[in-house]
Amino acid sequence: MLNKRFFKTKAEAEITFECGFKNADKIELVAEFNNWQPVEMKFVKSRQVFKSKFRLPTNKQYQFRYLIDGEVWENDNQADGYKANGFGSENSLVSTIKEVGIQNECI
Repeated sequence: MLNKRFFKTKAEAEITFECGFKNADKIELVAEFNNWQPVEMKFVKSRQVFKSKFRLPTNKQYQFRYLIDGEVWENDNQADGYKANGFGSENSLVSTIKEVGIQNECI
């Protein structure tokens, strides 16, 4: 799941990546915006999900995937889109292009 907050005074958006895979011990976010280096996501016990937040420049699209327990690649089923990755599968897309009427705007 993706949650986005746009800032009125900054050209950036806060993106929260959230996912839950049953029986996963560790989930890493691997993304274009961090040079495809795995970043371990924090487990939120009360909600039984893994979560990471990043501030990204606006008006761009970024590819990403989740790496489950260092072995299995998964996409976000609520991504903004998908793009072929050259390995026979697709990467998830997150867009920081602000849409007219979007909610979660901050000062």
